[in-house]
Amino acid sequence: MKVLRKIIEIDEELCDGCGQCVPACEEGAIEIVNGKARLVAEKYCDGLGACMGDCPTGALRIVEREAEDFDEEAVEKYLKAKKAALSDACGCPSSQVKNLQPGALNAVGPAPAASLLGHWPIQIRLIPPHAPFLKNASILVAADCAAVACPDFHQRFVPGKVIMLGCPKFDDASEYVKRFAEIFEKNPIDSISTVIMEVPCCSAMLGILKKAMEESGRSFAINTSVIGLKGNIIREEVIS
Repeated sequence: MKVLRKIIEIDEELCDGCGQCVPACEEGAIEIVNGKARLVAEKYCDGLGACMGDCPTGALRIVEREAEDFDEEAVEKYLKAKKAALSDACGCPSSQVKNLQPGALNAVGPAPAASLLGHWPIQIRLIPPHAPFLKNASILVAADCAAVACPDFHQRFVPGKVIMLGCPKFDDASEYVKRFAEIFEKNPIDSISTVIMEVPCCSAMLGILKKAMEESGRSFAINTSVIGLKGNIIREEVIS
């Protein structure tokens, strides 16, 4: 049933797809689709505008128009379904926690450069908050594109780090926030670093980490490296 009410409106011309609004919406009403923020469904938006303050381009605003009424029960079902989908993904064999010996190889053909990876899994969605390698860890949160674009990613960033790999554009940012918040709550963390690409959507990873810190009550400086499309490091900074 449609009613006259307040609801979020997204200006596609201003939206650069950064994704910072996604974790800011507790109802999960916003997702990044084809590089732009989109309302998943009108009934999931409460019209309070919590996402607006996280938009760096001013693409979000509250308008009053006829829209489906906000449905809190539907939101709860939607969020539970997303959580269940994440749990199913974590039950696959590829999520089995393993400590690896960096440098160990089991290769066919000429020996490649030694891997410096010290644990498994590495995908953000597959790493359980209770994984033993997270205790006193120096965590490196990397955009998956960065690991391919940067030619010396292993040598420059991996040594001594617990790698958490993902994509803030195509994965569920709200689930990322919950996963990181739980990790921060349950583990003594030594440091946090990020390696992201220069493309706008990648900056959402920083917003995700900041939101997770807020929810966990923990605070870390984030050592950030930004990789150019040709694999060069274009910026390094510490974000408090």
